[in-house]
Amino acid sequence: MRSIWAVAANTIRQAVRMKVALIFVLLLLILLPTMALNATGDNTLKGRLQTFVSYGLSLTSLLLCLLTLIVAVYTITSDIERRQIYTVITKPIRRWQFLLGKLLGVLSLSLALLVIFAGLIYTIVIYAPHYLNPTPIELIEADNEFYTARKALSPPEPDVSKEVAEARERLVKSGDIGQIYAGMSSREIDQQLTNLRKVARRTADVGHQLLWEFENVRPRDPNGSLFIQCKFYVSVTPPDSEVYSQWLFGDYRAYKYATPAGGRLLPIRRKDPIKTIREIEVPAKLVADDGYFAVAFLNDPLNDTPIIFQDDIKLLYKADTFTANFIRATLIILCRLVFLACLGIFTGTFLSFPVAILFCIVIFFTATVSGFVIESFDYLSSETTIAVYSYTIKLLVGLLPQFDKHSPLNYLVPAELLSWSVVGRVVLYIVCIKSLLLLILGLIVFSFRELARIIV
Repeated sequence: MRSIWAVAANTIRQAVRMKVALIFVLLLLILLPTMALNATGDNTLKGRLQTFVSYGLSLTSLLLCLLTLIVAVYTITSDIERRQIYTVITKPIRRWQFLLGKLLGVLSLSLALLVIFAGLIYTIVIYAPHYLNPTPIELIEADNEFYTARKALSPPEPDVSKEVAEARERLVKSGDIGQIYAGMSSREIDQQLTNLRKVARRTADVGHQLLWEFENVRPRDPNGSLFIQCKFYVSVTPPDSEVYSQWLFGDYRAYKYATPAGGRLLPIRRKDPIKTIREIEVPAKLVADDGYFAVAFLNDPLNDTPIIFQDDIKLLYKADTFTANFIRATLIILCRLVFLACLGIFTGTFLSFPVAILFCIVIFFTATVSGFVIESFDYLSSETTIAVYSYTIKLLVGLLPQFDKHSPLNYLVPAELLSWSVVGRVVLYIVCIKSLLLLILGLIVFSFRELARIIV
């Protein structure tokens, strides 16, 4: 173990002497405070905080990921190319100890920098209200919608398969399917019909009602608040771009099943702008004892236009603190750094520095957009192309960690709960499986690599 720590200490000293590491650190020290002063968002406290966290954490993650790759690759390839490794290998140290020491040194440096700059971002965010002079309303909004960790619940996905089958059968009988969906495959037609039926489920005609029901709602504070997040569009835009609505919140089962027993219901009448995300705050005590909660929406006749919800509404309630959520988000970034350090060590065992760093950067950016790549190919129409893609590109991309799937910003910016179960899955797949596999491959390759030839 002493040999591993000796190699790790030497790796840290080697990385500190690199000018690129100093440049990256200086960039973060300059840009993070600058972002904090110039972030505007929607000019509210919450908007400025969301903008700063989004750009600040993205920049920190990007620069630390690139720095980890560069240091991991350089520390192996430079020792081999400059033949400094000869003086190490000739000593009583095994090759696996040498690689583990390199990895430990790279991760120690990355962890230290991550803690420093994540701590800087956290400090700026916590003390931002002291120098931004927000209004009392902005402070309440930031406390409810940013300085928290809210669990997000969505209603169950509606099953429209029967309606789609009936619609398809009607089109076939009428002979209109060839005209309306000309040139589309059977899969594309079903997808179009499914999307239409789902939109219809989220559309309220004038005087009509929509109902969303939630189960297992367990607010952290029963005396606190729930937040209903929604965004809607209209067929005909009103002159002031706002619509009237009538809402009911609480235990709707008495109305739904026409029974005398029922929980509390809160009626609210509102006027909200269209094409804008809105959050409606209601008391958490409206949740039934068994965790049931319903949201009913009535399209007020004053609107004279159908109202279309862009997506299903979300039910949000406080489940943890901002500090705990921020720590878990930092752990997600650390998992990325672990994978990239293992990737850099692995490629450095058999490639030169330029080739290895180019390969690693391609892998890094592919992993960053892997979710988008996989989803984009889901819209292919040709069955042959889909089959070829499934066994080539999709398979290869699937082997990489999907950094964009569990991005910390997806949780911190909207103040949604990043649970320990999500962090556990990320640790399992990225660190325990994929990173460990790269490390084992690197150890195998390096153990069989010929570092020097004996010439007689």
